[in-house]
This record gives sequence, structure tokens and C-alpha cells, in this order.
Amino acid sequence: MKRIAKFEKVSFEQFEPACREVFPESDAKEIYDSIILPKRATKGSAGYDFHTPEAFTLAPGETIKIPTGIRVWMEPEWVLKLYPRSGLGFKFRLQMNNTVGIIDSDYYYSDNEGHIFCKITNDTNENKTVDLKRGDGFCQGIFIEYGITLDDDADGIRNGGFGSTSKTNK
Repeated sequence: MKRIAKFEKVSFEQFEPACREVFPESDAKEIYDSIILPKRATKGSAGYDFHTPEAFTLAPGETIKIPTGIRVWMEPEWVLKLYPRSGLGFKFRLQMNNTVGIIDSDYYYSDNEGHIFCKITNDTNENKTVDLKRGDGFCQGIFIEYGITLDDDADGIRNGGFGSTSKTNK
């Protein structure tokens, strides 16, 4: 196996405002201190499990944008793809709002420290409520190597998250 990446926490200064926006009644420092870095459950697992920083409930049709408190450094030829945990998708139709989250290697260097957010929706058609406790696995990240075209000349520099690659600095 190639070792091409390393998960880290973002700084508390980066995490706190995002946490307070989603979990205003909770202690942001306590949540930050309990963040679990993603890891594989078994040596045969492809996915690195991301864990909820705080407990939450999603009624049918509800959405939440989760500040994971996680960033990832990775080799330039790699991307991290985020998917819902299989069991949550199967049992509850828990969906990533952008279908698959794409974390590019240069996102690590953004002003927001490459803070990974996951926006998920309880898309049940069986009227099921999703209840997750702090530390429950809710999505998984898989590292994928990618290639570029022979005539690629991209030289822009990213600074931001969603949609920022279309607004790069030259």
C-alpha cells in the first residue's frame, strides 16, 4: 500500500465558529478535544471513517452541514472522495448533498486550513429519523490516484472550499 496522506485537526480558531453555527448550545472546546481522526476499521477497509463531532438528530427531509474539524495533507496526484457510510445509506437513505465529496490535495493550503465539511440529508422515504451520537461514523473517505491530460496547463492557485477551483488566483 502507498502511504500518501495524513489526517490532522484544523486549529481550534478555525473550528470554533463553524461548530457554534451548527451546535450553538454545545461546548465547542469539548467537542474539539474529542474529535476523532479518520481511520480504517480493518486492514481490508478502503474507507477511512469520519466520526460525528457532536450528537445530532435528523428528521425525514432535514439537512445538516457538519464541521468535521479535520483536514488532510496528501500527495499532489491524489484526491479524497467522501461517501456516506454504507449502513446509514442503506437503513436511512442518508445522502451526501453533493453526492460525492471531492477533497483536492491543494485544499489543505486554503485560508480555512482545508477544513472538511460534510453536508448530509436524511432522504428517507420510510419516515425514519437518524440519531447519531458524538463519535459515530457517518461518512467514509477513500483516496484515489488520478491522472491529467497530456496538454494540461492548469497553474491556478486555490484558496477556499466549495466552488473555489473556478475562482483560482493566477
